[in-house]
Amino acid sequence: MEIQALLITFREVLEALLIVGIIITYLKRVDHKQFTKYVWLGAGLAVLASVGVALLFQLVFTGFAAMGSEMYLKIGIMLVSTVLLTQMVFWMASHSRDLKGNLEGKMNQFISTGNVVGMVIHSFLVVLREGVETVFFFAAITGGNIGAAMQGWGAITGVVIAALVSYFFFKGTMRVPLSTFFKLTGAFIILISAGLLVQAIGMMQDLNIIGSVLPHVYDLTWFMPEHPIDYDHYLRDTGTAPLISGDVGIFLKALFGYSSMPSIEEVLAYIGYFVGILLLTSSKTAGSKKKNEKTFNESKVLKPQAK
Repeated sequence: MEIQALLITFREVLEALLIVGIIITYLKRVDHKQFTKYVWLGAGLAVLASVGVALLFQLVFTGFAAMGSEMYLKIGIMLVSTVLLTQMVFWMASHSRDLKGNLEGKMNQFISTGNVVGMVIHSFLVVLREGVETVFFFAAITGGNIGAAMQGWGAITGVVIAALVSYFFFKGTMRVPLSTFFKLTGAFIILISAGLLVQAIGMMQDLNIIGSVLPHVYDLTWFMPEHPIDYDHYLRDTGTAPLISGDVGIFLKALFGYSSMPSIEEVLAYIGYFVGILLLTSSKTAGSKKKNEKTFNESKVLKPQAK
């Protein structure tokens, strides 16, 4: 859970800090730093609102638990989080190049019209989006115990690392492109997302919401059980210990959705998810290539011929 919290928090906080930092830097560059306080005001209000969303979310989850329906809510959270995590990675990949220009254009509109309220609302919504996503993802990886994720070392470390990366980026001392950071963290988040999808399917099968054609495709308990209890049971039943501890298995299950005895539906969902990601990536790459070629050809046509 802590590694998941670290990666998610790092990614979300870094995005928020980069957007706010770009806005602040631009306002100072165009000699309108008197507006920076409104940007910080909006960001601060968004942080408070995110905490409020976390408390409200926890209250709702507690209500579902009291009614004995928390498992259904957990499944829903995991499925929605899978979609949101995937969308988050692709959104940043597609918007990272023109993000700076879009933000500066938006600030120009606010400055030219003197729209201070617009600045506050814009920064508020930008940061609030990241905060609400973080709350939702924390609920997914902890099974509803958002407070545990917020207070753990993973979330705190993620915030610290994101703050340091943002600081060095805007100071101009960080040589590694941010696109590299987003690609690396994006890859891990895709793995986390796939794990949440598989866990949701497994929980639905446990509750008999969906059936299974083949409940156990293979059994890797002898190699690495997915829980310390499974380790103890295997040792008791066979007299030999698995090669790898169940503590490692439970860690990989929480992080990537590892299962020592997956159903055929879980295996197909896991493989299908990555096939879908590959197809989406290929289509976006092809579309971007065609767009660049079209722009290049148009520029050649419009370019005046040399005499």
